[in-house]
Amino acid sequence: MANTPLEGVKVLDVSTMIAAPYGSVLLGDFGAEIIKVEMPGKGDTLRHVGPFKQDEPLRWPGLSRNKKSLTLDLHTQEGVDILKKLASEVDILIENFRPGTLEKWGAGYDELKRINPELLMIRVSGYGQTGPYKDKAGFGTPATAFSGFTYLQGFSDRHPVSPSFSLTDYITGVYVAFAAVTGLYHRDMSEKGTGQMIDIALYETVFRMMEFLVAEFDQHGKVRERAPGLSGHSSPAGTFMTKDGHWVVLVTSTDTTFNRLAKAMDREDLLEDDRFYTNSVRLQHDEQMRKIVEDWMKTKDRDELMDYLGDHGVPVSPILNIQDIFKNPQYQARDNIIELEHPRLGKIKTPGIVPKFEKTPGSVRNISPDLGENNNEVLSSMLGYSEEEISELKERGVI
Repeated sequence: MANTPLEGVKVLDVSTMIAAPYGSVLLGDFGAEIIKVEMPGKGDTLRHVGPFKQDEPLRWPGLSRNKKSLTLDLHTQEGVDILKKLASEVDILIENFRPGTLEKWGAGYDELKRINPELLMIRVSGYGQTGPYKDKAGFGTPATAFSGFTYLQGFSDRHPVSPSFSLTDYITGVYVAFAAVTGLYHRDMSEKGTGQMIDIALYETVFRMMEFLVAEFDQHGKVRERAPGLSGHSSPAGTFMTKDGHWVVLVTSTDTTFNRLAKAMDREDLLEDDRFYTNSVRLQHDEQMRKIVEDWMKTKDRDELMDYLGDHGVPVSPILNIQDIFKNPQYQARDNIIELEHPRLGKIKTPGIVPKFEKTPGSVRNISPDLGENNNEVLSSMLGYSEEEISELKERGVI
């Protein structure tokens, strides 16, 4: 098999739950060696989050594959000393403690960069390492609300709706991986000793996507309110029902795609109508535009509609549930769901590798580790501990 892009990169993952661990699992998918530090006897909090089967956490394999589990109690001085030794051997350290926690334990960035000047330290927290909110507890759902995203979700006559899964955590994980490879590139293209600290706040990763909100308020003083779909961006756009009772999503973000839709509907007269001929005027008559499309959608069954609009180059998709996804030929053709062998559950499915490299593809080299499974391997191979020393550490509860 071809070498993976990050082969040889060593990452110390001292984080819990989703955001930062998702970033490290992305790096692991592409060949980085990930050493996952967990609390002895307890492990990562995500090991105790549902859904479960036979007491097995079903989310764990998807967020811990390609990782090695090392138990280490950082509340002990010996644990912190081992962490420092490991930090001297790796390229990247990822952590998501509340700001100041590692400093309190004597393992803050200033101390670690003294030990390893080339270390990249990626710090994830709710509100960042600076500012008046830096000491607040930070979790994905509150961070989503703080970002401005939640305010936009839902219908104008009802309360704002939070995403139904940890969206901000996963977005942050992508930023963690992006920060890691960007930092590595800079370090390795520069003089030695150019490691650095990278500060990521959960809320910022979503807010960065809100340039339309910033521009609109800055230039027009407008506070955008809740509305479904792409309200205010393009028309027609949104959710529509087909003749056979299925929901689909359609968007015409450009006049070119609207022109295709008009031709598909046999309504080329709309292209000459002063109310509809460009997106800017369609937005002013969005309700009328939506009614035209809505009525036409109801004349076709979903599968017929998908084929017909697909042939005309109109961006439309059925709204799939997970059962639909498991059966979908596009998902199958792209290996978006892969099957792995679990030591207790047998065959399990997890999301596949994204993105797809032509010459150096990612891979799943090992399924999620049991707690402390790699203690001996990591401590002996990386730090030179003997079997007797490792046994003593275990007896004292350090690992």
